[in-house]
Amino acid sequence: MIKKQKIIFICTGNACRSQIAEGIMRNLAGDKFDVYSAGSHPTKVHPMSIKVMKEVGIDIYYQTSDPISLYLNEIMDIVVTVCDDASKACPIFPGNVERIHWSIEDPFKGWDLDSDDLLNFRKTREDLTKRIKNLLKI
Repeated sequence: MIKKQKIIFICTGNACRSQIAEGIMRNLAGDKFDVYSAGSHPTKVHPMSIKVMKEVGIDIYYQTSDPISLYLNEIMDIVVTVCDDASKACPIFPGNVERIHWSIEDPFKGWDLDSDDLLNFRKTREDLTKRIKNLLKI
């Protein structure tokens, strides 16, 4: 059996970008990767993140918003920061870790389910999908 690589997506609140990235990566390559997400200041999974992922058949309802500290003793193969603040605040993970930074615009404008924000969340989903497919070379 081939050992799965471990990848973690990190942003500040672990509510939108990193949650969406976790869902996409798990959907595209969950057979090859153990996939996690975390935040420097975690909150909760944004309902709009759940909604836009459901639009493409990916259920992230049961994902949790976790602090980075929960994963610091895990040996990660790849650490992807998806916002500039998280990149600055990201701690050092043990082992030989590939660090990647993607500056993704934050779709978060508040906790309301404002349909005007739906477009921003969809753009984030599509941006992350492209980047993850590129990372996976698919």
